[in-house]
Amino acid sequence: MATIPITAPDTDSATATAPSFENALNELESIVAAMEAGQMPLQDALDAYQRGMALLRQCQETLTAAEQQIRILDANGLRDFDARTEVPAGDSAGGAEQEG
Repeated sequence: MATIPITAPDTDSATATAPSFENALNELESIVAAMEAGQMPLQDALDAYQRGMALLRQCQETLTAAEQQIRILDANGLRDFDARTEVPAGDSAGGAEQEG
């Protein structure tokens, strides 16, 4: 019987000891693989499901926070670079056309 160690996080210290996004995703993938194998006793499967849901929530929250940071950065002027429309810093040809 394949069993994986399932550690239920303490709700008060869950954020203090939460695994990184990558570690949470790896653990979630191993839980899914073990559950798909279908060799877990019912209680272990329930515990694994509960842990998996907690990891899924953590990953979703991390991704949501990252998306929000990207939106903030984009709003502050970051944009795609298009070399065809950019004028080199020393090029004054655009200014000469406006004067004349």
